[in-house]
Amino acid sequence: MAGHSKWANIKHRKAKMDAYKGKIFTKIARELMVAAKHGGPDPDSNSALKLIIQKAKEANMPNDNIQRAIQKGSGSTDGVNYEETRYEGYGPGGIAVLMRILTDNRNRTAGEIRHIFSKNGGNLGETGCVAWIFESKGLISFDMGSRDEEELMMLLIEAGADDFTIQDNVAEVITDVENFSTVKEKLEAEKINFNVAEITMLPQNTVTLNDMEIAAQVMKLMDLLEDHDDVQAVYSNYDIPDEIMNKI
Repeated sequence: MAGHSKWANIKHRKAKMDAYKGKIFTKIARELMVAAKHGGPDPDSNSALKLIIQKAKEANMPNDNIQRAIQKGSGSTDGVNYEETRYEGYGPGGIAVLMRILTDNRNRTAGEIRHIFSKNGGNLGETGCVAWIFESKGLISFDMGSRDEEELMMLLIEAGADDFTIQDNVAEVITDVENFSTVKEKLEAEKINFNVAEITMLPQNTVTLNDMEIAAQVMKLMDLLEDHDDVQAVYSNYDIPDEIMNKI
C-alpha cells in the first residue's frame, strides 16, 4: 500500500477525535448541510449525503441533529451558507498537508490557518502545490482477530477492493471511491467492526520522520489544524515510526 501512514498514526488521530465528540458533531453537521444543499435531502438519490449520514451515525450523532442539519442545507430552514474549499501547505520536515475546509468566511479562515502554520514550523502554500501527491480512496481498517486471511482476501477481491495488508493483526483495505460502499457492506455482513471506514485522501509517497522533535512538532500542527472549526479533514504524507510515535 503506497504512501499511507502506519496504524499508530491513525490510532492517535482517532483517539483525539473521540475526545471531542461535540466538535465532531459540529463538523459533521456542516458536511450534512453542504451535501444536502448540492445534492438534495434524499440519501437514496444523494450518495454523498448517504455516506455522511453513515459517518454521523457511527459517531453516535443524535438523529434529530442529523435531520436538522439536512433541513438547513436543503433550505427547509434558514442556515449559514458554507463554502467548500481546500488549503494546501508544508509542515515540519517538508511534509505535505492538504485540508478540506467548510467556511462562511474565506478571508478569516485563510488568515487563521496561515497563522497556525507559521507558528508551528510550516507554511500555507498555493493552490495545487501538494494536491497532486494525494489520491481519493476508500480506507477501511479493522482488527483481524482469528479470521482466516486467505478467505478474507478472496471476499475482498470479489467485492472489488484494490489492496489489502495486515500489520500487527490489524487489516487495512484500500478501495476505489466507487467500490467503497460495496466493500464496506460485504465486511459488515461478516460482522466486522471497523476502526476506520471512510473516504480519504491517501498520499502516493511518504516522508519518514525519524527525528523525535520534528515528529512532535508535526503532531502538534496536525492537532491544531484538526481542532480548527472550519477544518473538516487534514491529510498528510508523514510516516512516524512506531517507536517514535509511542514516545510522543
